Amino acid sequence: MAAFLAPIRRKDTARGHSYVDAAGSRVPGSTTILGEGIPKPALVNWAADVTADYALNNWEALGDKPPAARLKELKGARWAENDKAKKRGTEVHGFAERLIGGEHVQVPDEIAGHVESCARFLDEFAFKPEHTEFSVASYRHGYAGTGDFIGTIELPAGASVPAEWQPFRGGRVRILGDWKTTRTGIFGETALQLASYRYADVLLTADGEMPMPAVDATDAIEEPSIISGTTASVRWRSPQKLTSITSRGANVLGTPAQLKSPLTILPILATASSM
Repeated sequence: MAAFLAPIRRKDTARGHSYVDAAGSRVPGSTTILGEGIPKPALVNWAADVTADYALNNWEALGDKPPAARLKELKGARWAENDKAKKRGTEVHGFAERLIGGEHVQVPDEIAGHVESCARFLDEFAFKPEHTEFSVASYRHGYAGTGDFIGTIELPAGASVPAEWQPFRGGRVRILGDWKTTRTGIFGETALQLASYRYADVLLTADGEMPMPAVDATDAIEEPSIISGTTASVRWRSPQKLTSITSRGANVLGTPAQLKSPLTILPILATASSM
């Protein structure tokens, strides 16, 4: 593993962002490491389903085209759907950040459900932001990453809370979280993504770096569920060697906490661990 020189910083470009150290060396992102190191058998089925759906829904139009053009269009169907999903995620993240800032927003119908879920979470959990769109770095393990928010919440009155959440009753809880917009639910590897942020060495700031603030839990918020981790959740150790979290993904989901709204909390159990 390469040693990186402080300070690590995030570089924003028209195509996204990357991370570099003081010497200009590129620092791998935690989501890139997870994407390259964890098998994703569900994506194979997803690609097949998207291609089949596209073929059925465009049967006549495809029949009017030459075979080579038909094949090219079918091959591109999954990438077009992937681009739409990325665009949807970017838009929801943008609206969520504006909601955290106290803005009133007008939302397109196609993402209204996601943004309404964000608003319900912020309201019902009395969320108070500390850091939004924050970046972190780990010199010990050689990665950087960007999460959506760090802040404090209160468990809503009347919520049916499982044992994992009982210690959080009656006070404010500092959480680190990410907004998720996947249509197929939150994957188990999300626990590792959030752990990489939580257990990073430093939080990147406009002036350089500061020690990573301690948090009580990690959360992934989607419509209509929240996956949450307690202080005993997944540890981030050797991210480049993670290969089997896919088969253990179900182990990170605990007993749901039923709230008055459609939102649900699913605690991450201490049984989930990295390789």
